[in-house]
Amino acid sequence: MKDKLILVIKGFFFGIANIIPGVSGGTIAITMGVYEEMIEIISHFFKDLKKSLSFVIPFGIGAILSILLMSKVISFCLDKYPFPTKLFFIGLILGGIPLIAKKVKNSKIKPLNIILFLITFSIIIGMAFMKEGNYAVSLSNMNIGMYIVLFLVGMVAAATMVIPGVSGSFVLMLLGFYEPIIKTISNITKLSLLGTNISILLPFGLGILIGIVLVAKILEFLFNKYEVPTYYAILGFIIASIFTLSFSLFGVSISLMQVLIGILLFVLATIIGYKLGDE
Repeated sequence: MKDKLILVIKGFFFGIANIIPGVSGGTIAITMGVYEEMIEIISHFFKDLKKSLSFVIPFGIGAILSILLMSKVISFCLDKYPFPTKLFFIGLILGGIPLIAKKVKNSKIKPLNIILFLITFSIIIGMAFMKEGNYAVSLSNMNIGMYIVLFLVGMVAAATMVIPGVSGSFVLMLLGFYEPIIKTISNITKLSLLGTNISILLPFGLGILIGIVLVAKILEFLFNKYEVPTYYAILGFIIASIFTLSFSLFGVSISLMQVLIGILLFVLATIIGYKLGDE
């Protein structure tokens, strides 16, 4: 029972991370110690259905609950109190780094590993300086070409959900699909628009489903064949994520109270990240 509750909590943080531009769900998953298991289950879901469901159900419940309950709360906190909110997530990521460091601490530092670390670090830092798309793609006039584009965008979104350090929400913003997709999801209960919304979300959802499986299989292969270099690459993604979140705090107007609350939340989140990663 305790294990299932911990999975719900981890899923809760994973869900929150996937709705915040700039924060990676993959990063949160790996710092909390569920990443490899998640990749394995996605790649071989039907191989051991009972084991897969025992992971997916509690983890999924946590993720869905966080999206339903916390999306507006997080949006409000990021808008009104970005400093303490982002410090919380920096702490959550930082707390899980010792878990990843254990994976590479006994390995030799090879040039290839350093190069992979620098490449992935540079990718995330480079993305941080890219401007979010200031336009939104129109989904009002759908045609066969747009259905194909939605499917491909779904595959891209899937990859960014699974790859640590890459924010799926941020990438969708760059592509101009974040606002229309979120709007479509929020209107899914409107019966008058049900057919239109399903026709938009179906190709997007299929792209996500197929993309997640493909990326999971690629990552599983990399973990099996090149575990240490893969973890060096992941460390590059994750450490760069901490830098980019920290950079976004510069120029933010804050009060002394927000600084104190931010420091408290940072310490608390670091402890949570470390404890969850160790469970």
